[in-house]
Amino acid sequence: MQQNFAGFISDRVVTVFMTAIHGHFTDVVALLLCAVILVWSFKRVGLPPILAYLLTGLVAAGYGLMDNSHEIHLIAEVGIVFLLFSLGLEFSIPKLMAMRSVVFGLGSTQVLLSILIGTFLVSLFGFGWSESLIIACIVSLSSTAVVVKIMKESGMLNLRKGQLSIGVLLFQDIAVVPMLIVFPLMASTDNQFLVGALVLALAKGAFVCLLLWAIGKWILPKVFNEVALARTDELFVLTTLVVALCAGALTYAFGLSMALGAFLAGMMLGESQYRHQLEAEIRPFRDILMGLFFVTVGMQLDVAYVISAFGYIVAAMAVLLLVKVTIVYFSAQMMGERKRDALASGIMLWQMGEFGFVLVALAGQHHLLTPDTASFLIALGVLSMAFTPYLMSETDRLLKLFKLDGEHKSDFTYAGFKDDTVKDHVVIFGYARVGQTIARFLKPEAIPYVAIERNPIIVQEAQTAGEPVIFGHAGQKAILKSACVNKARLVIVTMDDFEQSQIVIDALKHYAPEVKILVRMQDDTHLEDLKQLGVTEVVPESLEASLMLVSHVLYMSGVPMRRIFKRVSKERQNRYEYLHGFFTGSSDEMSEYGHSHSSSSFVTDRLEYLHAVALPEDAYAVEKTISQLQLVRQKVVVKALRRDGTEIPMPDEDIILQASDVLLLKGKPRRVERAEQFILDGLP
Repeated sequence: MQQNFAGFISDRVVTVFMTAIHGHFTDVVALLLCAVILVWSFKRVGLPPILAYLLTGLVAAGYGLMDNSHEIHLIAEVGIVFLLFSLGLEFSIPKLMAMRSVVFGLGSTQVLLSILIGTFLVSLFGFGWSESLIIACIVSLSSTAVVVKIMKESGMLNLRKGQLSIGVLLFQDIAVVPMLIVFPLMASTDNQFLVGALVLALAKGAFVCLLLWAIGKWILPKVFNEVALARTDELFVLTTLVVALCAGALTYAFGLSMALGAFLAGMMLGESQYRHQLEAEIRPFRDILMGLFFVTVGMQLDVAYVISAFGYIVAAMAVLLLVKVTIVYFSAQMMGERKRDALASGIMLWQMGEFGFVLVALAGQHHLLTPDTASFLIALGVLSMAFTPYLMSETDRLLKLFKLDGEHKSDFTYAGFKDDTVKDHVVIFGYARVGQTIARFLKPEAIPYVAIERNPIIVQEAQTAGEPVIFGHAGQKAILKSACVNKARLVIVTMDDFEQSQIVIDALKHYAPEVKILVRMQDDTHLEDLKQLGVTEVVPESLEASLMLVSHVLYMSGVPMRRIFKRVSKERQNRYEYLHGFFTGSSDEMSEYGHSHSSSSFVTDRLEYLHAVALPEDAYAVEKTISQLQLVRQKVVVKALRRDGTEIPMPDEDIILQASDVLLLKGKPRRVERAEQFILDGLP
């Protein structure tokens, strides 16, 4: 069945894509060019890319680019599939089970109250009950695409307000299914089969969820094991795309949302060891197609209609904002959530969603809405989605306005942690395996410590065990303040990702510039960058592992332990100088050094290597001294000279080079290549 769906969806997407491109090549180029210029311009002034894509769609509609292209809209919907697939990778089954009260409690409350209150409010403007119900259903849904994209970019996905929003969005995706069934039935005079159709839809939904769960638990891990053993990047990418599309096609075949199927598939794979690689492989396709989706949303906006009804649209946006934020706020409060998280979630979910456009089109096809009402709802949806990024960026300011920002500290601070008594403690950023190991060694020495971790499951387990762990993003000032970083004797950054570490270090230098910082890195690729940022000490894992291995080798070879300790200490004092520069094979062998294929080209540009250059008789460097070559200007060092079978380490710069000499050069690859060309041919 999976292969049939794979063939169906792959053929369909390829056919759609070729149909969309054929005859529209100039339009596609113009569309892409406009998107590139606008995204670059918006990023330069600090505006989110979503607004740039919406404006691109507006421009495209104004000039008639890709006008009424159903294929482009279908391709754009695949972007939502990939978005939900990557979102599913962030959620494991235990994590989702822990959120069941949010999904089915807060989510159902938000949808039902929005429909009931919305139906009543819309009916006050002279609409019939059926039209009022349809409009209320449409505006009750929020935009998964907008909210999830912004949360991923801003790091809010693992915060409590992000968890609440995701839970509500998941229930909304489920609620779309009965709406898609009810709308056509409302157009019919015979509604006796309405209940039966709903029961059938729920049964199909339960069946397909169980089917995807079984496939994801027992079949997909074996598939990806075989794919990983093949060690072919292209095959891994193709398999990832096929799995995401097949999951969407499976739920679509049962009358459910494609996005829901993709989310379930991603969630099943979220527990596998391939989670991060899967997300990395699908990200380029997801980002491009999501951009195209927002372009298609912008294309639906009728500027002339917006201008003529601008006052009514703004008023409707204000009512929508007030009603949905109020519903989410009080519903979350009833479930015991903090006021700041409840309000922040309401602000995230106030807009009309992408499924609203689908429901508007469906209602229009069955003459349940007039063309003017449909145009009004489309304008309301587009403008509310466009306004959401700005509103989310101002959330903290709004919380301060409503005096809810004071709750921040009480949530993140460990219960047994007293700000007025703790000082000279150690702050550990990241409480996974490395962070917990550090804490275990600090505890017997009676050194106080506090850890900051973003994984809610780890935090919950650690706090239950009485560990001083704070939940939050390490780059936020309030979190640093809760951990009393300014009073700490040492801060340890255990994440081996340079970008994450850089964010934490920047925040530390702004909040507590004098604190000592110890950073863990995978290797010495970013050693100089970290030193420039003001890091006190960097511990490269691969180099320390090499020193430990060398220590064992020397000890087992009979070298006295005192001498071994002296050699290792000297190497650390010299910043691993003896370990810099090594011979390298092809890029396919980079994984031996702890780097993935996707990052090998980057690592190649950053690490220093050793390269042997043999001098033929006609070489430019023959009969010249090393100093005359001035290799220092090219930042290349001659580590050794081999002559007549004898190696001369760090040769004197006045030594005259001869034919058949072999120079051992150390430096970054491109510099070594240029130096070799100069040594052999004299070309700069």
